[in-house]
Order: sequence, then C-alpha cells, then structure tokens
Amino acid sequence: MFMVSLLAQTNGVDSFSGIDGFLGARGSLMLDIVVLAMLVVLVVMAVSIWQVKYRQRYELHKRIQLTLAFVLLVVIVGFEIDVQYVSQWEHRATASPYFDQDNSWSCPAGMGLVIHLMFAVPTLVLWVAVIYQAWQHFPNPAAPNEHSFTHRRRARLAAFGMTMTAVTGWVFYWLAFVAT
Repeated sequence: MFMVSLLAQTNGVDSFSGIDGFLGARGSLMLDIVVLAMLVVLVVMAVSIWQVKYRQRYELHKRIQLTLAFVLLVVIVGFEIDVQYVSQWEHRATASPYFDQDNSWSCPAGMGLVIHLMFAVPTLVLWVAVIYQAWQHFPNPAAPNEHSFTHRRRARLAAFGMTMTAVTGWVFYWLAFVAT
C-alpha cells in the first residue's frame, strides 16, 4: 500500500505519474537520480583512470570499475522500471517549448533523446564487454599483461562513450524537463 501511494504522488498543480524529482524541474525521482549519478560516475571514473595511469594502482582501478558497474546496473534498472512502468516522461515534458507531443521523436527534445540513446546503448554494451574481457584476461590481483594494450584502447572508447552519454543525457534533461 505504501508503494501505491508513492507511485500516485503528485506535484501540486500538474499531476504527473510517478515520484517527483528533487532538482526543482519536472523530472521524476529516478531521472534526477540519474542526472546526479552520471556526474558522480564521470568523477569516479576519472579518479579510477588517474589511479591506474599515474599511480599503477591496478587492483584499486579494478575495484572502482566493478563498483561503478554494479552501481550503474542498479541505477539503470531502477531508471528503466520508472520510465517504462511508472512515470510518463512525455507527460512531464509537455511544458517544454522543445517538446511536441504529436512529434515526440522529431522535436528537439525527442531528437536529444535519440542522440543520447545513440551513445548510451553502445556504451553500455562496450563497457560490459571491457569489464568482462578484463575479468577474463587480467590476473588476480590485477596487473598489466598482454591484454593491457587492447584493454586501454577499448576502455578509452568506453570512457568517451560514458562521457557523451552523460552530456547528451543532461542536454535531453534540460530540453525536456527544465526549459519552459
């Protein structure tokens, strides 16, 4: 019963499905969590890369990356449940001048989402592949070996993809849920 009342929460004037966010925009709780989580992911990812590149702390890098992967998995699952089954992002975006309900995929907000997904989906697949390959090919405890060159190349691409996923996600969030 508690969950039903949370899912039915409204924000006063506009009645949105789902739980309202905390950033002061029209985003749902999970949208706001993802906006902040991606900032944290980028900072932690940069620290992890710095640790391995300049301090040769391979085991710390491994633990940080596995922790990031787990946290992102939890956040993405929560986000997808919210977007697919609880909140209706299109309804929340109707007040945006960049969103058109009748042309939801071709309006600026919709195109922003398409561009975001063009980074997010391949990056997810690549990041899982990079972690899986590292798990398979690096010794325990982690140390450089013949897989290091391949890992570095793919990981750079994954880091770029993660950065672009965050940036395009923030642009979409602004277009759909902040702009008035």
